[in-house]
Amino acid sequence: MASTMTASLQIPHMVYSDEINLNRFLKYKAEQQQHQASFKKLAFLPLAIKAASKALEKYPLLNASYDAESSQVTLWKDQNIGIAMDTPRGLIVPVVKQCQDKSLPELAEELQRLKDAAAQGTVDAEDLKGATFTLSNIGAIGGGGTYMSPVVTPPQVAIGALGKIQRLPRFVSNDGLQVEEANICVISWGGDHRVVDGATMARFHTQWKEYMEDPVRLLMELK
Repeated sequence: MASTMTASLQIPHMVYSDEINLNRFLKYKAEQQQHQASFKKLAFLPLAIKAASKALEKYPLLNASYDAESSQVTLWKDQNIGIAMDTPRGLIVPVVKQCQDKSLPELAEELQRLKDAAAQGTVDAEDLKGATFTLSNIGAIGGGGTYMSPVVTPPQVAIGALGKIQRLPRFVSNDGLQVEEANICVISWGGDHRVVDGATMARFHTQWKEYMEDPVRLLMELK
């Protein structure tokens, strides 16, 4: 880990942060759970992974690797998303492979398999290889964190860090005074500025945010 982090800090980073409103997601999840037990798997992190996967289809430059010696960028067909996990043995990043081909229930099942293996210290070496993009759910750690400046793991070029979900007041519209209770999560994206510019990251985030704030739209786009 020390060598990886040392290499990471040689990367010129850019960070883009914003908040997302999860009211629709939580409402939709609650409604569906009343009718179908299978929708209990419509959890936050699998949704975030699938939303990232769909957004990466439209902005493939973020699903890439960069070779500093040759200045070569390689775009990857498979979206192998690493999920940072805190374990009794320290930080590990198991990889959910081929996210573009997995349904939400399949992502939830694979994520649970990796979580169980991480807790037991039995993660297979193959499950730690091949990540093309990374997400860190820092908000899930005890106490929860709101903001983070995530560090890209080379040769990847992008990473996202999810903060804790908070109940906060928010104006319903920009031109009104009505306030509602909102379930807010802050997301911070880190990018290798040699490959990813701020505009590309912002557009990727906007797409991801639309999926997270309106999961029905995401579900309608799934094969």
